[in-house]
Amino acid sequence: MIVNYSSSSSEDETDNPSKNDSSPPRKRGKLENESSTSEPLDHGSVKSKADKSAHLTPRLPLPESVKEMFRESEEQWADKRDEHGGRLRSFQHERGNWATYVFFPYDPEEAFLEVLNEMMVVAAAYDIPLTLSEEFHLSLSKTVVLRHHWIQPFIQSIRNGLTHFQKFLCLADKLMVYSNAEKTRTFLGLEISSGKTQLLELIKIVDQTMKEFNLSTFYKEPSFHISLAWCVGDHTESLKKACLSELQSLIDAHEDGAFHIRLNCTELRCKTGNKVFNFALQ
Repeated sequence: MIVNYSSSSSEDETDNPSKNDSSPPRKRGKLENESSTSEPLDHGSVKSKADKSAHLTPRLPLPESVKEMFRESEEQWADKRDEHGGRLRSFQHERGNWATYVFFPYDPEEAFLEVLNEMMVVAAAYDIPLTLSEEFHLSLSKTVVLRHHWIQPFIQSIRNGLTHFQKFLCLADKLMVYSNAEKTRTFLGLEISSGKTQLLELIKIVDQTMKEFNLSTFYKEPSFHISLAWCVGDHTESLKKACLSELQSLIDAHEDGAFHIRLNCTELRCKTGNKVFNFALQ
């Protein structure tokens, strides 16, 4: 016997309401549209919409300052010795590290420059390759490393310590030979002969700030001086034996009398990276 069935018994149950159900009939098309929201998204269509949106609203370029923040940490900086006279750094350069030191600047007089030129001629006669300093100053700290976000609190700490410090005068007249801790550079400098008491008091203030940031303090028995010239390598002994006394005689027998550097200590400075902060004394 062949029996004729309806299209689907399940369809009758879902699409056709029972006789006792007074609710309106549900349409198949409506249900299919509503259930489509639970289906997986068509990523191709989403990407297409995003591309259209990006085309309509062009993206702004990312600022260089933001790019610098997220550079790969493995990126290394190459120290080019030929760009700074063959000098070696005391510590490796790292992005975000700022070489920092505290000092009094010295603005050279014309007589001072004349004496220096004579000294360079004498040193050259002994084959000592001295190079004049690019700037002249009296250091009151070692060169330390500051992280960028430490700079403002570091400067404020020094400023607070100098609130009542009075200005004073320093004199320098004795030639001395120095070298850095690594023995990679030799310096010729004029040692401070007066004003040491005030300088030692200033060192206490600067050292206190260094301790707050866990940085190196100044030397326990400092020889305050103004560096005049330098050369690469350790030439301490050869410079002392060859021509130090002759160079000193140029200072002592200057045509206008014994030459002294007069350093008016009215403004302490701190250089960190390419920034310089000034602290005016009372």
